[in-house]
Amino acid sequence: MEATVDLLHDRGFWRMSTPDIAAHAGVSRGALTHHFESREEIIVRSVQDMLEKVTAGLHRFAHDFAEREGTSDEIVDYLWDVLADRLFYVTLEYLPEARHNADFRARLIPVVREFHAGLDAVWSVLARRNRVEPEHARIILNATMCLFRGMIAQTVLRDDPPYYAALRDFWKGQVRQHFPASARAVPA
Repeated sequence: MEATVDLLHDRGFWRMSTPDIAAHAGVSRGALTHHFESREEIIVRSVQDMLEKVTAGLHRFAHDFAEREGTSDEIVDYLWDVLADRLFYVTLEYLPEARHNADFRARLIPVVREFHAGLDAVWSVLARRNRVEPEHARIILNATMCLFRGMIAQTVLRDDPPYYAALRDFWKGQVRQHFPASARAVPA
């Protein structure tokens, strides 16, 4: 599954084959097809595995964040790091296929919902601590995710880390306004 994610990231959805996945994983094509009935199944299960790992990390982050009373800035930075590492680039590869392939999309939807539940867990910790309505916190989270997805998509054609850092800093200021208790912990 890691080989599939590597190839999605490095080559793209349409530039990888089942034999490529088998070779990259160091297994025979027969062994691969014994466990997965199709290329789509390999991709769905690999995306699921990747998102389960990310979701587990989100839950660990939420637990640690709650114990040390972290700031909204830390959540923004953490989400950027998670998405910009490889996660959203891989998503950019399989998303167009999901748009046009109803069966593939239907198999991915529950996987993505579980990932979003992990995101909600992180944001809920901050919302509870700051007495912010959970639905309002989810709106801020989704706005953050949408902003970051757009920014990461833009990195494909614009390699400009200071530009993206300035946008993140601006967004942190916007988020702080919605979580005033955590803003007090931010150094001036």
